[in-house]
Amino acid sequence: MLESIDDNTLDEIARIACGGDDYPVYRRGAELPKLLQQAGWENVAPYNGEQRRSWLTNQLRQRRDTPGAIDALVCRLVDRREYVHRNEPLAAAEVTELLNSILAIEGFEIAHSQGRPVIRPYKQPEDQEQQSPDVMLHVAMADIVRDADLAIVLESRLNEARICDRNGAYASAIIMLGSLLEGVLLDAVKARTPNAQKPLDKWTLHELIETAHHEKWIQADVRGFAGKLREYRNLVHPNAQVKIGHAPDRDTLSMCWPVINAALNDLAATAT
Repeated sequence: MLESIDDNTLDEIARIACGGDDYPVYRRGAELPKLLQQAGWENVAPYNGEQRRSWLTNQLRQRRDTPGAIDALVCRLVDRREYVHRNEPLAAAEVTELLNSILAIEGFEIAHSQGRPVIRPYKQPEDQEQQSPDVMLHVAMADIVRDADLAIVLESRLNEARICDRNGAYASAIIMLGSLLEGVLLDAVKARTPNAQKPLDKWTLHELIETAHHEKWIQADVRGFAGKLREYRNLVHPNAQVKIGHAPDRDTLSMCWPVINAALNDLAATAT
């Protein structure tokens, strides 16, 4: 089912499988062939010492024409049996969420049937239209973000926000949307004001919003409501939630989705 997915998606699968940094489970290079064997692959090449992610990505590309090979690896990555000896009880769930965030772009998702993972076409929840006004979005991330690699990351974050929304993780969804807004505005500054004096890593979200409005990339209503999203994005810091005195709920998140929609639509409309 996954034979036709994009090379960049394969690379992200390899990144998640290798682990490290912000990913749940770190695998040494020598462990990667065993992972493929556990997924049912035959005649797996030995690990040759190259960069882990590069090696695994190459293995995935070489097996693209083998029916079911990519599916089998993805299913192994979210199989709870893979993590029994690692004492990582939540790893399978965390990896499932990460993989679903990128597979959704391809039109697939991981589900669990009788305790075992399966790949199936992505199913939009029946109540998503009422729960998530992101259906009002009229553009794709690639229409807005010129950096192709960044567009993939931001599309993934958009899908992660949807997953958080569907599962009641409202604060996490809002934080993800704030991160998304920052990413698209940074890309806009980089692409549209190449002579900006300030280094990109020094811009605050407030400055990005104000600049986007001043340059007429976003309209005044987006500017105003984006400021509120910025405040809620700061809930990534627990003390910020203590300060505002309440936890965000579905209503809070429902007010944030239109901000993202409008910002993305405005940025696409003003792109040159």
